[in-house]
Amino acid sequence: MRVLLTLAALLLATPAFAAPTAAQKDEFYAVCMGIAQNQTLCSCKADAAMTLIDERFMGVVIASMKGTASPAAGDYDAYNTYVAKSNQVCKPDY
Repeated sequence: MRVLLTLAALLLATPAFAAPTAAQKDEFYAVCMGIAQNQTLCSCKADAAMTLIDERFMGVVIASMKGTASPAAGDYDAYNTYVAKSNQVCKPDY
């Protein structure tokens, strides 16, 4: 019983990260197409983003792609990791 209560407390204390929204995926794709004009790449990157990052971080990525904001210092390593992972998925020979 004590273990179950402890587990329940941990689950409640752990923040839940929301997946990116469909609107964010559409915006990501549109911005990507404006940059790369490559439907295959942009579709793959948009799909990959839905599984690699959360809703908040999708905003960071989109802003960076638009050139309106650079990732904050606290997001820089995560941003580079995201780019590397999405390139592994979508540009395996990169």
